[in-house]
Amino acid sequence: MTPMTSIERVANAMARRPVDRAPYFDYYWPETVACWVAEGRLKEGENAEVHFGHDIWHTGGLNNTTGDMGFEPVVLEETEETILRMDGNGAKLRFHKQHSSTPEHVGYTVTDGAGWRERIRPHLLDFDRRRIAGIDTYRKQRQSATAEEKAIFYILMAPFECMHAVCGHENLLIGMADDPDWIREMVAAYVNLTIIHMEVVFAEAGKPDGIYLAEDMGFRERPFFSASMYDEMLLAGHQRLIGFFHANRVPVMMHSCGFIEPLVGGVVKAGIDCLQPMEVKAGCDMLRLHARYGDRIAFCGNLDARNLMRNDRAAIEAELLRKIPPVMKTGGYLLHSDHSIPPDVGYDTMRFFFERGCEISGGRLGT
Repeated sequence: MTPMTSIERVANAMARRPVDRAPYFDYYWPETVACWVAEGRLKEGENAEVHFGHDIWHTGGLNNTTGDMGFEPVVLEETEETILRMDGNGAKLRFHKQHSSTPEHVGYTVTDGAGWRERIRPHLLDFDRRRIAGIDTYRKQRQSATAEEKAIFYILMAPFECMHAVCGHENLLIGMADDPDWIREMVAAYVNLTIIHMEVVFAEAGKPDGIYLAEDMGFRERPFFSASMYDEMLLAGHQRLIGFFHANRVPVMMHSCGFIEPLVGGVVKAGIDCLQPMEVKAGCDMLRLHARYGDRIAFCGNLDARNLMRNDRAAIEAELLRKIPPVMKTGGYLLHSDHSIPPDVGYDTMRFFFERGCEISGGRLGT
């Protein structure tokens, strides 16, 4: 097959059309990049996406998760290791200073529908240019990607991510059980907020090659909620949001951590083009999902990051050989780990992962 550009390769993989090899990309913890810089494998300030030749570059810049954009975060407590802040949602989050990680969720001002309607909803109704403060950066990154013939995906938070940022998972899940009208109201508000701002982003800075829609809906061996609750409260919002991007001819990759297999039928109905990352350690099995949905969506990931962390090349190769050929034979696949790359992963292991993945999928790294 004639070699493709990254833009062509990604577009074909997302649409389950033939490719010269699987497109590849991944995400690196800041600590990982720092380790590789200290080892002299990356230059200070060097972009790892560019260094490894990723087919997809990532960008973003829409803040659709914060309620009050004019609120200045308040420091409630600070130690040598952590800092506790209250943000524009009234959420109290404790962050570690020494390393990047999910903050500790200490408490929430908003715990129910009444609180959301009083404190948050009024801030979500109209266009606010402060929410797209990163539009100039996006414009430049998009232009650079196009010049290099790389696909660029715009990272967005989807409704479930926006909602739990306001009230926390526990209050949100209780609301899904006890007050579904509130949840549907929130979903509709965040979808509308996202669309009215992305219309401006597209008009002023151009459209990306894809949307990376973050929507973590599971944990180990269980989703946060049932498939019927998804259909009742989230499906219509996802359909409208994904429909907006499809109307603009922009495909959607949905990222959802944890075990979300019971929800995949719903997100397929919602119209996603690709599912990512299908965490092995949470219980996800891409081959099982491909057998059921491979005629409708593409897949990205499901390669166990623990093998990378152990720097076990034999295990990495065995998994690549077991999973990539059957999925690519009858559908679309994009090469990626099943989550992201922590500092345990050696530089040479990362390069081996990409090189062998490209070879097994039919091509070579860098072509």
